Amino acid sequence: LSFRRELPDGGARPNAAQFKQLVVTALRELHGEVGAALPVDVLTYEEKTLSAILRVISSGLVKLWSALTLLGFYQNRRCAFRVLQVKPTSPFLLALSGNSRELVLD
Repeated sequence: LSFRRELPDGGARPNAAQFKQLVVTALRELHGEVGAALPVDVLTYEEKTLSAILRVISSGLVKLWSALTLLGFYQNRRCAFRVLQVKPTSPFLLALSGNSRELVLD
């Protein structure tokens, strides 16, 4: 999934670890602990443009998409996620990409 996050009032820009936590929080808020346990990887994240490429198993796509598009606030400021592209990829290629599960949260 390719996502772009929008902060209309120029609010705080999360770093990669904060963005990953935001994704988990959005899943937890909409789908509970089962949603928060969904394996989602942030393959790329561009803090300047607030764009990310996320990897999720196909059975979790709807949960992830709904959780992010229904999230309306970040740090008490309005925000929105926009899906730019959904692209199935080869599991062989995905094995070569990074793994956001290794990100360390402060």
